[in-house]
Amino acid sequence: MKNDNKYSKVLLALNNYLVFFLLAAFLITCCTMLFVTVLTKTLGITLTEDNLAVAAKLTFANVVFLSAVFTLIDGIRRKLTVDRPVEQIRQAAQKITEGDFSVRVPHAKPIADLNYKFNDIADSFNKMAEELGSVETLRTDFIANVSHEMKTPLAVMQNYGTLLQAPDLSDEKRIEYAKGISEGSRRMADMMTNILKLNRLENQQIFPQAAEFDLGEQLCECLLQYENVWEQAGIELETDIAEDVRVKADEELLGLVWNNLFSNAFKFTEAGGTVSVSLTADEKYAIVMVKDTGCGMTPEVGAHIFEKFYQGDTSHSAQGNGLGLALVKRVVDIMQGDIGVESSVGAGTAFTVRIRRVKDDVA
Repeated sequence: MKNDNKYSKVLLALNNYLVFFLLAAFLITCCTMLFVTVLTKTLGITLTEDNLAVAAKLTFANVVFLSAVFTLIDGIRRKLTVDRPVEQIRQAAQKITEGDFSVRVPHAKPIADLNYKFNDIADSFNKMAEELGSVETLRTDFIANVSHEMKTPLAVMQNYGTLLQAPDLSDEKRIEYAKGISEGSRRMADMMTNILKLNRLENQQIFPQAAEFDLGEQLCECLLQYENVWEQAGIELETDIAEDVRVKADEELLGLVWNNLFSNAFKFTEAGGTVSVSLTADEKYAIVMVKDTGCGMTPEVGAHIFEKFYQGDTSHSAQGNGLGLALVKRVVDIMQGDIGVESSVGAGTAFTVRIRRVKDDVA
């Protein structure tokens, strides 16, 4: 491989020398002939064959010398402005193929601003390496988080399965342990479902089917699914839903948003607390607010709340897997909407979703 590289460099040098030789020979010959012609006519001098032979030899020597000088200068220029940055990029690319995403290509020092294009390439390469490093970090974190989230319900199911093998187990305990196994399997199934949905959304494998529908009716239908939850938990529900607010969106995907927000609101609200759901509209947007009087969260937690597997309140981690709000954020983005959160510790949390509405027809 090295011998082939040296052979290629020798051929390149010879090729460059030949190019400069022909160029110099043409230019010098033309200039010399023009000079001699003008000189002989002006002074009336007649050149002999010996003089012409000497002039031809001197001209040829000058062509050979100047071609060598030009080739040397071009070789140095190419080495500094082309070969060196190309080699740096090649070495950096090799490190990336080996899994080192921390590599960066330094800026080359331009000679008379002739090297700025390589600096543009270096900037693009460094940005690519940075993005690949981020993707690798996300992949590693994702695997670690999935493994962690699966480990807990599996351990619970294993423990309950072991306890169920006791010969003198009462019916009451047997039902309790069986429910624990069912709850663990449900949690794993929910996590896998959310992972698949989120993956399909992020890879644009789900194509939203936009249709016009009444947003207020959808909110009411989603709330009714949690009627037993708020009644059993002793939570008060307050609603203020405007009528005839229509949107054009994928109804099924948007239902995921409300179900996740309602589920979180009831999960983090203690008995005697309140969950409020409101729907208002302005000229362009339908605005849905889901507010609870739960434990709330700090600004630091709020800044990461839409990240995968992030759980600010670990005391409720057994009830979720940190994927719900990441799914919500992705769906809202696909709908070209906006979601925001306001919260403070001990005062509850309010999520606000803005979806572009369908204006009423004016007669």
